[in-house]
Amino acid sequence: MGKVALITGITGQDGAYLAEFLIKKGYIVHGIKRRASSFNTSRIDHLYQDPHVEQRNLILHYGDLTDSMNLTRIIGEVKPDEIYNLAAMSHVKVSFDTPEYTANVDGLGTLRILEAVRLLGLIQNTRIYQASTSELYGLVQEVPQKETTPFYPRSPYAVAKMYAYWITVNYREAYGMHASNGILFNHESPLRGETFVTRKVTRAVSRILLGMQDQVFMGNLSSKRDWGHAKDYIKAMYLILQQDAPDDYVIATGVTTTIRDFIRMSFLEVGVEIEFKGVGLEEKGFIAGIKESLFEEKMGVSCLESFKKRLGEVVVRVDSQYFRLTEVELLIGDATKSKTKLGWIPDYDLPLLVKDMMESDIREMKKEAYLKEGGYIILDHFE
Repeated sequence: MGKVALITGITGQDGAYLAEFLIKKGYIVHGIKRRASSFNTSRIDHLYQDPHVEQRNLILHYGDLTDSMNLTRIIGEVKPDEIYNLAAMSHVKVSFDTPEYTANVDGLGTLRILEAVRLLGLIQNTRIYQASTSELYGLVQEVPQKETTPFYPRSPYAVAKMYAYWITVNYREAYGMHASNGILFNHESPLRGETFVTRKVTRAVSRILLGMQDQVFMGNLSSKRDWGHAKDYIKAMYLILQQDAPDDYVIATGVTTTIRDFIRMSFLEVGVEIEFKGVGLEEKGFIAGIKESLFEEKMGVSCLESFKKRLGEVVVRVDSQYFRLTEVELLIGDATKSKTKLGWIPDYDLPLLVKDMMESDIREMKKEAYLKEGGYIILDHFE
């Protein structure tokens, strides 16, 4: 029998990649998903096994981090060797609209898991990974940020995650739990939710290229983030729980990029040059040039002829509704400890990440469109 892992948030980006990674290593993976009236498992559908199949390596449970009795029951039944707590209300902007819910899930949810492990007498058997976040640093006190950098959270999401961080440390020290925090900086992929900034960009750029969308509205274009690939970061989660002693680790690339430059890189992936003019709310991104051979290779001749007519048009605008009430201007992590102690080495840099996301979204958008009389129109899902 392989090891048994329990993943909260298994239907999310990180949960899906981690489940696939662990199954390939011979784990039996249990996942907790929230009940919904519509299917919400698209990221793990390729891993799904019918409940009637014997000796399944993926088993799903209905649950919620706000329900301590439910969590205790599942952990007691599964008796996992490893728990990866990835579930959270993770959208920073939305956390300002739902602060109480965010605190309940992201903060107290972690406490409920730790307490369940303690009450069930699994302290010596179960290792716990807590998904922490670079948003803890907020109004940064040091550049770059490392494990010893003071926290200064700037959103209800970050404040809730700070409670989760410290309650994990507290249970580790008070009860001798193998409980660790992974302070992960921004990590993206083609599985990223469509409302998160990187996926919002690559999806919108793909639609603009295909003539399905005129422009995209963004918030603070000058915010700087340390972006890595989720496939690399879930490997770090695994490595953290393989250590003899629990500890806390920063996982980051050490490279920071503005949202403005991420947009430029996304368009350049297909040969479109974007020039930004203006300041603040008046800043706009224009189509400044087209590398026709690259565009044709990626998008096709017909799409090129149609897109050339848009040269000089505005495709990026700023909208104040996407500004945060308290902005986090700069995040850049120092992952020296992770690389030294864990032996963690990422496979992706930012250009490879952008390439992966753009190629995926272009394929996805092409599925929704077809060429008709020189332009693309949206397909009905039933056609």
